[in-house]
Amino acid sequence: MQEKESYVLAPCCRSSGDLQMYRQMVEIGDRIKGLKLDRPDRWKERISEEVQKLLSLKEQLGNAKPQKFQLKTPKGTRDYNPRQMAIREGVFKTIINCFKRHGAETIDTPVFELKETLTGKYGEDAKLIYDLADQGGEILSLRYDLTVPFARYLAMNKISTIKRYHIAKVYRRDNPAMTRGRYREFYQCDFDIAGQYDLMIPDAECVKIVAEILSELNVGDFIIKLNNRLLLDGMFAVCGVPEDKFRTICSAVDKLDKTFWEDVRSEMVDEKGLAPEVADRIGEYVRLNGQLELVEQLMQDEQMMKNKMARQGLEEMKLLLTYCQLFGVLNKVSFDLSLARGLDYYTGVIYEAILTSTTEKAQTDGADKNESVGVGSVAGGGRYDGLVGMFDPKGKKVPCVGVSIGIERLFSIMEAKAEAAEGKVRTTETQVYVASGQKNMLEERMKLCNLLWEGGIKTELSYKKNPKLLNQFQYAEEHGIPFLAIIGEQELKDGVVKVRNTSTREEETFPREKLLDEIRTRVSSS
Repeated sequence: MQEKESYVLAPCCRSSGDLQMYRQMVEIGDRIKGLKLDRPDRWKERISEEVQKLLSLKEQLGNAKPQKFQLKTPKGTRDYNPRQMAIREGVFKTIINCFKRHGAETIDTPVFELKETLTGKYGEDAKLIYDLADQGGEILSLRYDLTVPFARYLAMNKISTIKRYHIAKVYRRDNPAMTRGRYREFYQCDFDIAGQYDLMIPDAECVKIVAEILSELNVGDFIIKLNNRLLLDGMFAVCGVPEDKFRTICSAVDKLDKTFWEDVRSEMVDEKGLAPEVADRIGEYVRLNGQLELVEQLMQDEQMMKNKMARQGLEEMKLLLTYCQLFGVLNKVSFDLSLARGLDYYTGVIYEAILTSTTEKAQTDGADKNESVGVGSVAGGGRYDGLVGMFDPKGKKVPCVGVSIGIERLFSIMEAKAEAAEGKVRTTETQVYVASGQKNMLEERMKLCNLLWEGGIKTELSYKKNPKLLNQFQYAEEHGIPFLAIIGEQELKDGVVKVRNTSTREEETFPREKLLDEIRTRVSSS
């Protein structure tokens, strides 16, 4: 690949227009250096002409008004203030604790991948991938999700069994909807089980994990929709969809959670060339939802049971729903034939968690405070048994199933709930604030602070030499710091420290050598 010409922006250049004029000046200077005239008497005249051009450009450059710079975050991104980050970290903690409770270990992968790693894995969503400019011979793209990099990781390291979680940012060139938690840069929280195991056992655990997380976060009522790609493909075949249109029709069905059946039918017929009667037969199926009774109903459908894929899909769904009942989450799931999940790499069970009731109000950057939080899907995933084999030189398959938690959408709800409650959100974890009401106590405050730090106590002190005691009390109250350790000349003389409870304002005095134990006892019980 031919190297692109590079330019260094001169200090006087404030915009691309300035840069263009600067380049013209350089070109004129080069022409002056390279003048070769047959008549020496013309040199002075030509040089004068070129110099005048230079002076003119210099004047334009000097008189150019600097363009106004709009200070903002890029479209589809946002900043998070300390209060928002405290809420966010609380959500992360709940999710990570759940992942660890189920025995997962964690990994990390690069934020960008070779473009060919991501190509051909996302179907129609591939247009949302951010491609990067050539940076020295490798064509790269920002990762679209964490699943494809995980599959690449397994194939590259020849791993056939792992239960892992991964929390990291991904990037999609989507049309952002900030109040609904849809961004171009956002976190995904993935849990995946890779390995050859008995049918539907790992799949049921993934459903259980989603139910646990959403219940613990208390984000409102939710339902986890379940379906199976084998059943979908069998249904398409029974309805008369040509095999080469399975994926594109699946992508259309996937839009049913966002639009009406009439719109999806129109896309199938008008845009994707499906026969109207075939689309109508699909419509009869995708309106169905239920639980084990729906499985039994479909097992009575002769056409479905004649199709091998549909039959296998129904058997898997029956087993999955049975395991969900054993895990105590059957009341949280719905077997829904309209669920399709548009990504190409799914091969079996698919699921998606939908919030069915949220009454909170949003207050995100640039959003109307009275705009409803309508987040919709907050988790999704499924089985992808063939993805790892796409990266393995010998095509060795590693069965995988996983779920991705939509952290940004959950955060939108949690932030709205905190806003509605109008309560204080602690942005630090400080346990003790070292204070003094007398002058020249900085060194003693620093010594006491160091004692507490080395004892593992989260501690702060004022950065002023002689702070007022009232200001120190107010700081502790405003930041929710539960205790103050107060020292003065008398305390130093007696070898004691006064401990003040910020909320009750009660004070107790303890010997300095017992301070750490007393603080630990009070912190653990507060």
